[in-house]
Amino acid sequence: MELRDYVSAVRKRWWLVATTACLALVAAVVVTAQTAPTYAASVTFFVSTPSSGVTDAYQGGLFSQQRARSYVNLVGSDRLAKSVAADPAVGLDAAGVRKRISARTVPDTVLLEVTVTDTDSGRALRVSEAVATKFAALVATLETPPGGSNPTVRVDVVTGPSVSTTPISPQPVRNFAIAILLGLVAGAAAAVLRELLDNSIRSVAGLRAATKRAILAAVPHDAHAIESPLLVEDAAWSPRGEAMRHLRTNLQFVDPDRRARCVVVTSALPDEGKSTIACNLAIVLAEAGHRVLLVDADVRRPKLAEYLDLEGAVGLTNVLVGQVDVETAVQRWGDQDLFVLCSGTIPPNPSELLGSQQMTRLLAEVSEDYEYVVVDTSPLLVVTDAAVVASRADGAVLVTRAGRTTVTQAQAAVEAIEAVSARLFGCVLNGAKGGNGDGYTYAYYGPADADHRQPRALPAGPAQPVPDEPDGAQPDEPQPVKAGTRGA
Repeated sequence: MELRDYVSAVRKRWWLVATTACLALVAAVVVTAQTAPTYAASVTFFVSTPSSGVTDAYQGGLFSQQRARSYVNLVGSDRLAKSVAADPAVGLDAAGVRKRISARTVPDTVLLEVTVTDTDSGRALRVSEAVATKFAALVATLETPPGGSNPTVRVDVVTGPSVSTTPISPQPVRNFAIAILLGLVAGAAAAVLRELLDNSIRSVAGLRAATKRAILAAVPHDAHAIESPLLVEDAAWSPRGEAMRHLRTNLQFVDPDRRARCVVVTSALPDEGKSTIACNLAIVLAEAGHRVLLVDADVRRPKLAEYLDLEGAVGLTNVLVGQVDVETAVQRWGDQDLFVLCSGTIPPNPSELLGSQQMTRLLAEVSEDYEYVVVDTSPLLVVTDAAVVASRADGAVLVTRAGRTTVTQAQAAVEAIEAVSARLFGCVLNGAKGGNGDGYTYAYYGPADADHRQPRALPAGPAQPVPDEPDGAQPDEPQPVKAGTRGA
């Protein structure tokens, strides 16, 4: 991944970064609120040695610096701790005193700073006062030569003892700033890691790279598609409707020698939008003046009757078993030449029924009676129905959903179609974000008023499936389809 890929991953999952930062901030607030405030009392000692003359003073200063560094460990010794704990005003044992005392030397000086930290500011001050007295006495005892009366090193208090009026910890501002910074870093790392581990298809380029097949259309994401899945009335002039017309155009040019009359629409897994794509493809084909038959061959989970508000009790399965003829089972929908053959009664053996000679003869018969036959089938990776039907049609269109279908699933779906020697016309990316993802977008066809609609701009549509650059071919401009009506 390049730097821009990392930036893109963080921007795409900004909510993850923000959530992690907020959680880190909340954790910092909780920890800070539950942490008892700590106060610090300090005392500073000056370490010196008797000297006479400049040379002796210089050597004495070096000696004092060495001694001051040694006294850092002496401050934390058991001997000083026991001496301080012996003071009744302290109220601590030797271990408690030693735990609260720390020392450091001021660099390049003979100053020694001793700090006492405690949750009780008064006790911290009492301990520091005891240290100021006991430490000087301990050094005098240790630095007095045997038989002598004067110590070779002298320790004097030059600052303190004094205690801070405000706690040294916790520090809310610092804690919150560090928590937010760490949360942002952790969130960015999580976003990048998720991007690296996510193998779902999110763009036309990704779908093309995964399947090595033509991309017939990229249907943009539409929040209103759940409530209005069909391209009727105002939805017919949306970017989603123009994408379906793009699919229609590409299907007409997918084979210059032989027009694809019977097209199977399928997907790798459920809930990728294949039934909606099949319905809308039939609608836009009928818009262009073609006589179209829409067949619901997803006899396990039929959806077309529900989408089109048709009676689905009698349909494909009833025709295949000879209960009714095709003309009786077919229903007309809308004002165009769009006819629908619903799924009919759910059979106990869908694969055998769809793979029968009756199904082969039926598809051949309707392909003669209609200019286009669009067949909605089951998902490829769930059951074998779609592969069986695709082998009896002119070809198939594979629908994938952006952000849901993985590379592995799309490749497995392509292999399933090829395994039965069926033809795959190409793929459709459903729910694409940010246009069609291939460098060109569709202008929105907005209504000028209630009765008259004018396109803002004519979109450029490719003359061949999935060109890398638009070739300037103009798609036809069908009239909007009216709302569907139930037909007999």
